[in-house]
Amino acid sequence: MTLVFPFHATFSRCAQMPPVAPKSDRLADRWSMRVLVVMASLLWLPVQAQSTAQVPTRSVNEWLTRMHEASNQRAYMGTLVVTTGSTMSASRIWHVCDGTQQMERVETLTGTPRTTIRRNSDVITFVPETKVAWVEKRESLGLFPDLLRTPSNQIPEFYGARESGSERVAGHLADVVEIMPKDGLRFGYRIWAEKKTGLVVKMQTLGEQGAVLEQVAFSELQLDAPVRMDKLQQLMRDTKGYALLKPVLKKTTAEAEGWRLKESVPGFLPMSCHTRESETPGASATLMQWVFSDGLASVSLFVEPYDAASHSQEKTAVMGATHSITRRIGNQWLTAMGEVPHATLRRFAGALERTR
Repeated sequence: MTLVFPFHATFSRCAQMPPVAPKSDRLADRWSMRVLVVMASLLWLPVQAQSTAQVPTRSVNEWLTRMHEASNQRAYMGTLVVTTGSTMSASRIWHVCDGTQQMERVETLTGTPRTTIRRNSDVITFVPETKVAWVEKRESLGLFPDLLRTPSNQIPEFYGARESGSERVAGHLADVVEIMPKDGLRFGYRIWAEKKTGLVVKMQTLGEQGAVLEQVAFSELQLDAPVRMDKLQQLMRDTKGYALLKPVLKKTTAEAEGWRLKESVPGFLPMSCHTRESETPGASATLMQWVFSDGLASVSLFVEPYDAASHSQEKTAVMGATHSITRRIGNQWLTAMGEVPHATLRRFAGALERTR
């Protein structure tokens, strides 16, 4: 999902792609951000065929609200394992929240060493190998719970909840609930929520015919862990020896940048729009990111000037539940990316047009 854990849309969960990522690393970096944004999701062990649907005791909104509030009310630490096809990655996570302030630390255990610390929307990522720290602000975090409490909440119109018993995950008994789409424009989710607290301990993103596209799960989890906010704040401020890189983001609107959707994609509402400076030194061109969400899934439209050398052909790509398509629009290059089917991205790409 951006079933963002805490759920937002992410809202990554919208789970935003780090704006400073090199083009060749965008899919990989967007994936590592999901570990941050979907901070406590967890993944897949094959579900036994015992899954007989039960009469739901909670609505989809009630389930999602319970899961979100569980994260806001507890401190925990654990090891999160993410599986996509034959690829597996693991991270160590520390989470604490006092009801208003939320902090998380994510340390990769596989791949390039990096540590990401978030305090509400402020994020810093330390890369020890290069002694560089990226300092960013992720405004998209937290959209999910806000949507549930406003008239713009359309989640029940496009998703339904189905309960299917309980199972143990990382030593904790959990309720299993399926959040299923009502159309073909979004994916479904099978979620394990710890029975007493509602904390998400495991999640599968489901494609056609229930195929598991992506899996995230705690292999071990300590609830009510002794995670201290002041300690995480101290680590966040300790940048000695690191070069700080702060990408310049400008909040804007698609209309102000000369873009619009000639027709909307059902359920998806615009959430934010930013521009940032070109990654090419000395270049004046900017890249625009326009984020949409249906409350659970998110889509980002990245628009930048067309460059024949690097934008040689239109293509599609898949990384677990994250799909992307690229397309030339006049003298601009579009990359549409999100945790949605390709059909949804094609709807966005076909509707995007230049107004000036």
